[in-house]
Formats: sequence, C-alpha cells, structure tokens
Amino acid sequence: MSEKTTKPSDEIAAMDAVAKAVENLDEAAVSRVLHWACARFGITATRGGGSGASSLPDTGLNGLGGFESLADLYEAADPGTDADRALVAGYWHQFVDGQETFGSQPLNTALKDLGRGVSNITRALDASMAQKPALVMQVRKAGTTKQARKLYKLTAAGKKAVEMMIAQS
Repeated sequence: MSEKTTKPSDEIAAMDAVAKAVENLDEAAVSRVLHWACARFGITATRGGGSGASSLPDTGLNGLGGFESLADLYEAADPGTDADRALVAGYWHQFVDGQETFGSQPLNTALKDLGRGVSNITRALDASMAQKPALVMQVRKAGTTKQARKLYKLTAAGKKAVEMMIAQS
C-alpha cells in the first residue's frame, strides 16, 4: 500500500477550514477542540509547526507540554495552599481534560488520589472566588441548601495564575 502524499494547497485549505471553524470560540474552547482533534487522529501536539507538529494555542502547558497526568501538572505547579491545590486540579479538569465545568468533589477526589487532599475543598474554592480578580467562579448550583452541589470554572485570571505557578517552579 502506498503512502498518501498531501499537496501543499490541500494542507493550506485544511488549515483555513480549521481556523474558520474555531474563530468564534474562546481560547479554552479552541484548546479543547484541538486537543480532541489530536486525540481523534492519534497525533502528539507540540508548539511550533512543520515536521508534523501541531500548533496549539498557548495554554502555558506548551500545548499539553508533557503533562500526562494531574500528578505531573501538580508537581510542575507546586501549589502551596489549599486554594492553589484546588486551582491546579480545576485547571487540569477544565483545560487539559476539556471539561467545561467541574464540581468540588471530583477535584478533591483527584487530589486525594495524589495524597494531596484538601480538608475543605469548598472553602478553598470560595477563597479563590473572593480574590480580586476572581480566580474561580461558580456557574451553577443544584438545590437550595448550603450543601447543594455546585459547579465551577476557572476564570482567565485563574488560568493565568496556574500558568504562572508552572513558570515559577
């Protein structure tokens, strides 16, 4: 079986189609779409381009830059407080796993699996929401009681905070 040869004009047309498909999406959505596409076609994404590499938006992770697990990301970020630990776990769920929102329980379960559980994950997330600018925001609450399940997402400032933790480590 002969190997398929791609014409440069076909490659440029495909790039144009991808660019048009994601032009109205925010950075997080673009990252999720491209992460899905890489997984779908079985390629490893790196920054740059050429020689088969895919250019991804700068997530601070160099296009997923080798963080194959939450443990790798956690070690690179080296969070010092419960709020920072929750922030790193939220980053993993939202920007690497591609979840639009996340709950506090899955974050703390993932952190406990690392041996880094947070004594009160809701309080840690509340601390991140209270910062100016807020690093996390609550997007939904199921129920009316104080213990009702809440869904969160990182803000742009929260994303940047985790990326700064990684850069400073």
